[in-house]
Amino acid sequence: MANSLQGFSWTMLLLLCAIQEMGAWAMQTSVESPGLRQAGDPALLAGGRVKRGWVWNQFFVVEEYTGTEPLYVGKIHSDSDEGDGSIKYTISGEGAGTIFLIDEITGDIHATERLDREQKTFYTLRAQARDRQTDQLLEPESEFIIKVQDINDSEPRFLEGPYIGSVAELSPIGTSVMQVMASDADDPTYGSSARVVYSVLEGEQHFTVDSKTGVIRTAVADLDRETQDRYEVVIRATDMAGQLGGLSGSTTVTIVVTDVNDNPPRFPQKMYQFSIVETAPVGTAIGRVKAEDSDVGENTDMTYQVKDEEGVEMFKVTTDSNTQEAVISIQKPLDYESKKVHTVVVEALNKFVDPRFVDLGTFRDQTIVRVSVLDVDEPPEFRPPSNLMEVQEDAHVGSVVGIVTALDPDTANHPVRYAIDRSTDTERIFDIDANTGAIVTGKVLDRETAGWHNITVLAMEADNHSQVSRASLRIRILDVNDNPPELATPYEAAVCEDAKPGQLIQTISVVDRDEPQSGHRFYFMLAPEATNNHHFSLLDIKDNTAAVHTQRVGFNRQEQDVYLLPILVVDSGPPALSSTGTLTIRICGCDSNGAIQSCNSTAYVVSATLSPGALIALLVCILILVVLVLLILTLKRHHKSHLTSEDDEDMRDNVIKYNDEGGGEQDTEAYDMSALRSLYDFSEIKGGDGGGGLGEGVPSGNPASELHALPQWVQSPDLDFSVFRDYICKKVEQADEDLSVPPYDSFQTYAFEGSDSPVPSLSSINTWSSGSEQDFSYLGAWGPRFRQLAALYAGRRGEEDSEES
Repeated sequence: MANSLQGFSWTMLLLLCAIQEMGAWAMQTSVESPGLRQAGDPALLAGGRVKRGWVWNQFFVVEEYTGTEPLYVGKIHSDSDEGDGSIKYTISGEGAGTIFLIDEITGDIHATERLDREQKTFYTLRAQARDRQTDQLLEPESEFIIKVQDINDSEPRFLEGPYIGSVAELSPIGTSVMQVMASDADDPTYGSSARVVYSVLEGEQHFTVDSKTGVIRTAVADLDRETQDRYEVVIRATDMAGQLGGLSGSTTVTIVVTDVNDNPPRFPQKMYQFSIVETAPVGTAIGRVKAEDSDVGENTDMTYQVKDEEGVEMFKVTTDSNTQEAVISIQKPLDYESKKVHTVVVEALNKFVDPRFVDLGTFRDQTIVRVSVLDVDEPPEFRPPSNLMEVQEDAHVGSVVGIVTALDPDTANHPVRYAIDRSTDTERIFDIDANTGAIVTGKVLDRETAGWHNITVLAMEADNHSQVSRASLRIRILDVNDNPPELATPYEAAVCEDAKPGQLIQTISVVDRDEPQSGHRFYFMLAPEATNNHHFSLLDIKDNTAAVHTQRVGFNRQEQDVYLLPILVVDSGPPALSSTGTLTIRICGCDSNGAIQSCNSTAYVVSATLSPGALIALLVCILILVVLVLLILTLKRHHKSHLTSEDDEDMRDNVIKYNDEGGGEQDTEAYDMSALRSLYDFSEIKGGDGGGGLGEGVPSGNPASELHALPQWVQSPDLDFSVFRDYICKKVEQADEDLSVPPYDSFQTYAFEGSDSPVPSLSSINTWSSGSEQDFSYLGAWGPRFRQLAALYAGRRGEEDSEES
């Protein structure tokens, strides 16, 4: 039936298009006929025939033509065409020669292909009329349009799918869900081919759609996510405004129903049972319970609480944020002997409550949790838990300090045994009765040595020593007056010889190792052996101190320079104890202002005031200073000997390496030239002879005589160097025979240039040229080092002058 209707619609469309096309063609033909003119044409008004230009607005051709023959489009014609075939018509432009063909003689245009308006809506072409013989253009080229006429051949399409929308459950009727839109490729300006309307094909029980806008809305108010959380709705779009014969398209819209908090929490069970041992520590988790909620997301977030008073005191409920479970834990220690079963009421409620659904009912639920306490064998418990005892320090050994008590908390009530942890009482000052728990003294107590004792008492089951409890016990030693008072320090005082009566010498105080509860009270007086004392007096100031004053005018340190004053000190007891201390008073010389200048036993006072530790430190310091001084002296002596050996070695090296022929006064830095200079005295050898020869009586065995037997350079032109050679050879022999020094090679290779040298000496001293005119007087200004050289050259200069004269 649908196919037959669709074929009928196509047939009607083709008939309508053909009729319209024929009417348009008839109108165009009549207008373009040579004998027809438009109303108002100036040519008609003039009564004469005027040639018209050929201008066409547009042609029409129906799309999707399915005939077997080419589809006639229209006709172009020139007024100059007389029908004899002399004019040739041609077209150019879009589709010319392919889609559109023209009859060159008649000007008829046909479409040879099936056109689709959705691909191209019109074609622009140009027409020409030429003389067939001369090919001359008879009409100006004219442009015309062939428009493709639309038919309803495209169905509406949903291009933005797939569509997914959402709506909250329990939304009121008419709540907008989403909007869908379909597009039609047909021409919206021609007919109703592109006019689309919407309708619901599937899901119309729950949703509706606006026929014009495509907005989907709820059709019911009882959408329940817990019943159905999504719907598949099919929406259809139909063109031709929904009329018979229109084309349609459809799409599926998924609508998700979102959750609201419309369901309260519910416990699956009305009672839960758990068990736990009585020794479980506080904070131990007993178990977990969970209330179910049909909602999802944050609408299932729970909070739990304990409702009954007993449960609030003994147990605590927390919420596991990940699993939304109630975690029940112990808040106070459990005791099987006190209560074996605990009943706890746990309530669950939603954390986020939607006020719109409060009228649906209460959003909370309760359940009962029974906790059974399991009995275990527990260690004894100390009762009462007091941990302080007191005993006087003069208590006899074996005196009872106190009693500790421990009981077995189990129903069996096993007997308990006691002991002291000896790691807390290593000296065994206390003992305990294993059966009664009585603590007694094991040694004599002394508060001044230890005023407090901390011990640990153990209580254990008689038949199971592994069940042990510990209790810390503090024992305070009470004080008794068993220590006499003593002077605070060994007091010493100094008095001027010219002291006046009543002058304050010293204020004394005492110390007492006891600590009476009522505080210390001391009394001062002179000892009985000092009752006949007429020099000094003692005054009790009543604040646990006393003052010593002079009682006579002036003292003489020549007669007695030291006085010993015994003082008796008594405490307030009970019983009252006393001791005698001595105040040392020295007589000293003072200036006019009363300042002490000197005492006869100053050294003794100083030594007495120094403690043994200070004396030892002083002696150690003195010993260290002595050792440092000895070490410094030793280092200096060693350094001096080292320098002496180095100097000797340097001198020896200089002598060894002395091999210069001349060099002037610089030679004195390497060797003491005075020894050689003393050899130049010929007068001692030759008895005043001015010749340059060496006397026969020159001793050869004494080096000292050799040092004074050398000739002077200025006394003879004929010098004999044998003295030098002999002297140096003797020194070489002495060095070779000395076993304390190494055999330096320079001694063996020492060479001396004698008179037989084939080359004359280059030394200026040995130069005897008499023709020199040089003045050597400037050598005298060079300093003491060149004094000998200046004297030599000055002597030579004088001899030359005398010879010339």
